[in-house]
Amino acid sequence: MKKKFFMVLLAVVLITAYSHWLTESLASDAKPQGGDDLQKKVQNPVGSLISVPLKLTADFGAPNGSAYIFNVNPVVPVTVGDWNLINRALIPLLVSVDGLIGGTAGIPYGSTGDRATGLGDINYSLFLSPANPDKVIWGIGPSINIPTATDRQLGSGKWSAGPTGVMLVQPKPWSLGLLVRQLWSFAGPSGRQDVSQFLLEPFVNYNLEGGWYLIADPIITANWDAPSGEKWTVPLGGGVGKLFKIGSQPINSRAEAYYNVEKPSFGPNWQLVFTFQFLFPK
Repeated sequence: MKKKFFMVLLAVVLITAYSHWLTESLASDAKPQGGDDLQKKVQNPVGSLISVPLKLTADFGAPNGSAYIFNVNPVVPVTVGDWNLINRALIPLLVSVDGLIGGTAGIPYGSTGDRATGLGDINYSLFLSPANPDKVIWGIGPSINIPTATDRQLGSGKWSAGPTGVMLVQPKPWSLGLLVRQLWSFAGPSGRQDVSQFLLEPFVNYNLEGGWYLIADPIITANWDAPSGEKWTVPLGGGVGKLFKIGSQPINSRAEAYYNVEKPSFGPNWQLVFTFQFLFPK
């Protein structure tokens, strides 16, 4: 447990140091914007804002132990005419599990149940979204899962793909939206379980003074191939976030806690999520 903790801590330090260097090189031609405008862009998954979130998720209470997932999630929008192409990558740079732990978007099913630490499967999504949306903001596109896991316990072993979409509105002081995704496996070893995973992510932000905001951002998943009673993971909870600056660099940070009111028998009870996000306004 100590070794695993120090590995996670080392990864956080190294990636934070690298991201700080990256932000210094990129921020030289980025002009910080006003708080309200930046807050809206941060809370819009298909907005024209380059960002590099660092996200640590800790799952507790599963029968076989705990799971820790450290993600780097770069978001790079490209404007082409009247449209934004939003490139979003979910890179589980470090995943550590005590045993068979499932029921989340980052931990696969059908694994061996052994203790493992390493790289997980990478997910990439591309959203097509209007560059000048009306009151309802939307984006739609493909999503693909790449079997990059360094251990069979940490990934599905399958290439998977499917559609993804997001819709939101931002009446002051709220940001309210919904992201959906469905993945099906189409290639990979025949000895590994096929993937048919649904993801539903409603998000609610209530903005306060001074860059503070309240947030609920549960990630609901369903494994359609699992037996009855084992398909769904449904967390409830929320947290708090704040926008601030380190020097001239805008930062978005948030801390959240969720309890799984529905989960598979080998899933965790609790989830803690910490996010430190570097922002690059145009």
